Amino acid sequence: MDAAAILTQYRECLEAQALAPSLAAGENPCLEFMTTLLAAPRELWPALELEERRRELASLFSWGVPNEGALQMLAAHAPLVECGAGMGYWSALLRARGVDVVAYDAAPPGKSSNAYHRFAREPWTAVEAQDSALAARRHGDRTLFLCWPPYDDDASSYAVLRAYRGDKLVFIGEGATGSVRFHRELALNWSLEEEVRLPNWPGLRDTLMVYRRNALRRPLRERDRCFQCHRFIPTGAIGRCDWCFERKPAALALQVGRHRVEYLQEMLEAMPPERRRALEESPNRIR
Repeated sequence: MDAAAILTQYRECLEAQALAPSLAAGENPCLEFMTTLLAAPRELWPALELEERRRELASLFSWGVPNEGALQMLAAHAPLVECGAGMGYWSALLRARGVDVVAYDAAPPGKSSNAYHRFAREPWTAVEAQDSALAARRHGDRTLFLCWPPYDDDASSYAVLRAYRGDKLVFIGEGATGSVRFHRELALNWSLEEEVRLPNWPGLRDTLMVYRRNALRRPLRERDRCFQCHRFIPTGAIGRCDWCFERKPAALALQVGRHRVEYLQEMLEAMPPERRRALEESPNRIR
């Protein structure tokens, strides 16, 4: 099959799946769609626009793709409280297995505006509307479950972890998930006990990680500094301060959430033409 035929078949199946009222026991359509796309010859991957396909599937299902090992690991650490559950995909798969899990999201899709989930449908299972930190505080008797919290939002990761009164966390993500403060808290006050590698899109390294809280908490003391002038900048900020940026602007810069990402001219010149063009035409470009 050529790329056009693969995409046509993919879209037909995706539209049908989006209309399904629920997930049957044993189903894992997110993994099936991902596996089908990645099974195509590598020379077709650019035409398949895998990054856009990943965003589509994340919008309908989840940013982290479950596999059997991950679901078994979560079941072993039940009962669970999932905060920031989004479409409730992981919780739906777990509930189909009889796992005790409660799911919360500050803005459940279908009931309120949620920029991360653009399909006009209800979550795959019941997801209660609740601030994640409040939900975590209420359920200290359950294992806290966080899947792909945004990297630029302390309220979705660090604040949830600090509010939680239990001793066990299951975190799904990679380098771009969870805020800087969240990862510092994990490094200082939690110990990694188990890991399960997840199915990965090209360039990503998703992993399920099981952490246990250390007996003695150490305070966060590290502060961030500008890479160039070394002045203090807000915790979790990336790169240079505003003063350095105005004084010596980068060749190209993007605004990503609360952060500014800068590119030097030599970095742009070393990029593949299509990657450079995408950056130059990005709606998030600020220079």
